[in-house]
Amino acid sequence: MKRWMSTLATIGLVTAGLTVAGPATAGGGRPGNDDLNRWAVDTWHSLDAMTDEETGLPADNVSGDLETPSAYTSPTNIGGYLWSTVTARDLGVISDEEARDRMSTTLETLGTLERNDASGMFYNWYSPTTGEKLTTWPDSGDPVHPFLSTVDNGWLAAALRIVREAEPDLAQQADALYDSMDFAAFFDPEGAAGLPAGTNRGGFWDAAPPDCSVEAPMYNGSGDTAFYTCHHYDTTVSESRIATYLGIANGQIPATALYGTHRTMPPGCDWAWQEQLPQGEYRTYDGVEVWEGAYAYDGMSFVPSWGGSMFESLMPDLLVPETTWGPRSWKLNHPITVAVQKQHGLDEAGYGYWGFSPASDPFGGYAEYGVDVAGMRADGYTSDAEKTDVDIDRPGCTTGTDPAPEFGDGVVTPHAAFLALPYDRTGALDNLRGIETDLGAYGPGGFFDAVAVKSGTIAERYLSLDQSMIMAAIGNELTKDTLKDYFVDRDMEQRLRPAMRQQVFGSSWGTGNGHHG
Repeated sequence: MKRWMSTLATIGLVTAGLTVAGPATAGGGRPGNDDLNRWAVDTWHSLDAMTDEETGLPADNVSGDLETPSAYTSPTNIGGYLWSTVTARDLGVISDEEARDRMSTTLETLGTLERNDASGMFYNWYSPTTGEKLTTWPDSGDPVHPFLSTVDNGWLAAALRIVREAEPDLAQQADALYDSMDFAAFFDPEGAAGLPAGTNRGGFWDAAPPDCSVEAPMYNGSGDTAFYTCHHYDTTVSESRIATYLGIANGQIPATALYGTHRTMPPGCDWAWQEQLPQGEYRTYDGVEVWEGAYAYDGMSFVPSWGGSMFESLMPDLLVPETTWGPRSWKLNHPITVAVQKQHGLDEAGYGYWGFSPASDPFGGYAEYGVDVAGMRADGYTSDAEKTDVDIDRPGCTTGTDPAPEFGDGVVTPHAAFLALPYDRTGALDNLRGIETDLGAYGPGGFFDAVAVKSGTIAERYLSLDQSMIMAAIGNELTKDTLKDYFVDRDMEQRLRPAMRQQVFGSSWGTGNGHHG
């Protein structure tokens, strides 16, 4: 019998419609809260099914019947499980005691995992049942070259910040892990080509991998050698900014790191490979000149992500009070991003549903979905199974080869709609109800990972990352952003907020009709 039987017992009571403390009342009686509570209970069921009770580590994914978890996990998966546990407790889905027990088990295991000594960072793949660092891929037997990922360590560290505030009994344990992680190890003070300030690399290996790498002394001054990725995280609207925020908050990297990333690529035909030619202006922050470019969609202007997906734009906003700290940047950009996704799904492509983000492919494997024209990558993340590439004119530079395509079998990803809750609650709830009832993309662990709307093909599995985004989004909506309250402390606010406050993006509602409030 599972040690955590209380979870399943609570789930059974809630889904049977009986009155229990917590989920039936979380968030009060606002219309839509009953659905949010029900979805939270079912989503937690999937996370419970993924998690090894001895190690407290969640698998990366589990089958749609909740019977077969994967044999690998990552720091992001572990971090998402931790904040989901806090959320489940705060919503009353599990008891305080169970939440503490679960988090304690996970922290104990984290303390035993093999790490990179010079940075304190975690490797990217471990066995969820043994905690062993993976050197061969469980499914295929192919070799794994152990990698230290900037963004994945960012999400785990973010969760440790939440645990230390949400559960004081575990604060010392969480702090010890958090304080040992040095984000300076990822930060290249020279930055990327064409950018005026330092920025993060994608990560590094201990030993040279077979593919491209840059051998260099580790950036944190440890004296060790690292083999860095050939790419930098040089895009502002990216999920990777969580690591930048943490490095600044810890005093490990300078606040000017916020200016070492592209809002868009620079203007002009030298950069005409990007999806659109941006409009904008140069602005100077702390002596650093930044191109504040923006893309256009239906009269609106916004700062794009690399691929045009929702999680690139909005995942950090689950934990960081971006709209409060960035009143002239993120406060505008986030709701416009949501409006662009909604406008694309309902009007431009005519799918009837919206929310596009990397997820399981309904036709097998994993795929990157997004609104192509809203991302910088020219052959970007597409919104349909046919991979319909939108290629518009870049006036004066290139002529588009497919400016007004016919879209096919659109693939919507429920976690993307959940991320939109703070900016279009009514629209997101209506969309999700349709995905559940009309498309049937719902199972014992909540929303299945993706569904192709025309064919009705469903990706019948659950990804730990996507389920943890759903839990965080519901928790914030029902508890008035409790996760952000746990995440932020005085040092973070003092170091990060002034730099965020002065940023001015080129985001504007313009004359478009895309504002769905």
